[in-house]
Amino acid sequence: MLEDRPLRFVFRGEVVTVHDVPPTLTVLDWLREHRRHTGTKEGCGEGDCGACTVAVAELSDACDGLPRPPAGTSDAPLRVRAVNACIRFLSSLDGCALFTVEDLRAPDGSLHPVQQALVDHHGSQCGFCTPGFAMSLWALYQERAMHDATPAGFRAISRGEARTALSGNLCRCTGYRPILDAAEALHTHPTRTIDAPALAAQLRSLAAARKGRGARIASSAGTTLRPATLAELLAARRDAPDAQLMAGCTDVGLWVNKQHRVFGTVIDTTSVAELAIVSRTTDGLSVGAAVRLTDAYAALVAAWPQLVDFADRFASVSVRNSGTLGGNVANGSPIGDSMPLLIALGARVELARMDAGGQIHQRRLPLEDLYLGYRRTALAADELLTRVLVPGPVEPMPPGAGTPPHGEWVRAYKVSKRFDQDITAVCVAMRLELRHGVVAAARIGVGGMAAVPARARETEATLVGSAWDEAAAGRAARRLRAEFHPIDDMRATAQYRRDVAAALVRRSWLESQGVEANLEGATR
Repeated sequence: MLEDRPLRFVFRGEVVTVHDVPPTLTVLDWLREHRRHTGTKEGCGEGDCGACTVAVAELSDACDGLPRPPAGTSDAPLRVRAVNACIRFLSSLDGCALFTVEDLRAPDGSLHPVQQALVDHHGSQCGFCTPGFAMSLWALYQERAMHDATPAGFRAISRGEARTALSGNLCRCTGYRPILDAAEALHTHPTRTIDAPALAAQLRSLAAARKGRGARIASSAGTTLRPATLAELLAARRDAPDAQLMAGCTDVGLWVNKQHRVFGTVIDTTSVAELAIVSRTTDGLSVGAAVRLTDAYAALVAAWPQLVDFADRFASVSVRNSGTLGGNVANGSPIGDSMPLLIALGARVELARMDAGGQIHQRRLPLEDLYLGYRRTALAADELLTRVLVPGPVEPMPPGAGTPPHGEWVRAYKVSKRFDQDITAVCVAMRLELRHGVVAAARIGVGGMAAVPARARETEATLVGSAWDEAAAGRAARRLRAEFHPIDDMRATAQYRRDVAAALVRRSWLESQGVEANLEGATR
């Protein structure tokens, strides 16, 4: 049974209790309108510009599929992550800690190293975006100081790492160079980090007070249900099939801000312990539906290191820190990034429901079979996606490994108008199993080519049984161009999509021959 109780989280070093929390009250509105903390700025209201960036700290028990923080960094694994306050609902902070730009300066008034570095390197022009840049860098700084430090200090932040961390922050004054200079200089300042053991103790105390029970956070404007177990979640869905499901709010937040949609009851899936786990199985990875995209892609990249560039191009760090893999998959957008990749990898989804007697029923199906039409899935009204199951890699085939090629070849490509923080125009992901030069099995997932994320079965058929050579790649490219009939829209014309998809197949073959360096940036 869910427990009626207020929202409780750590703010300014103290546990705060908030009553009467509307289901769609954003963190940004609470800060600015309810608490009058105006350092956090409102820009786009879509999670695109980063002016509203804050940081959220939470306990994160390490999973089998993810790297563990070094022993002794705190009394519990603690993660500090930058998120967009404009599309993150306040109720999602239950049991967490919230940090804003006002928290950076020390009690004695001295600036935090992030602030001082920005001052020293002239990293602020008009200043509107500066709090968001500061918070993104502060979250990166805290993670580095907690989990990658030595007695002599923490490892310097590279320019590439800073660019990735700031991928969700836009500066209309084009002040990026001095901001990146400031990031590279952070390690030269005396280290100042949060008291991780003390904060972890506060969060553990909040967790202990909940006693493993979910919450019903009521208000005059509606109710937020935060189940703590899968059974509680499925029961809530069964009893309220019309309630709006919420995970990372990266889609729902836009519906509220831009479409002015109102939800009387919201079911938040992110506090369900069983759904927040990445684990290794005998045949691959099991990724819970509530696992944040940051962690889900970390697990995928650990298995397939060649996917690191593709993973970095999924939205921004702040969006990946809030969004969940299950939410992205269940959303079913035809231009979503996760689905073509997961289809190519042979992923299956696990769906679950609870009947009137409390019995849980589960079923599994290939990911490509989940999608029935534009924004339509095979999920029943009382059913939820609970896990994504991904077969593990087999023997890899290094680029240019010799003749005949042998092993597994995996590549994923995203083409969009901007390199960072942009929605896909075309996505192609491939997984080939090569046996002494012959394609023994092929899976190709595509996005932006149909009304749903799709599997290119006809193109796969042209490859299986053929030698993996230039002629086969040409046949597959021609088949892929003809297999789908995409639409013209604001992101690309149908002809462009067909031509680019075909070109990506050829690019994959060229990269398998060891010429990847010559193609750097060709489709960006």
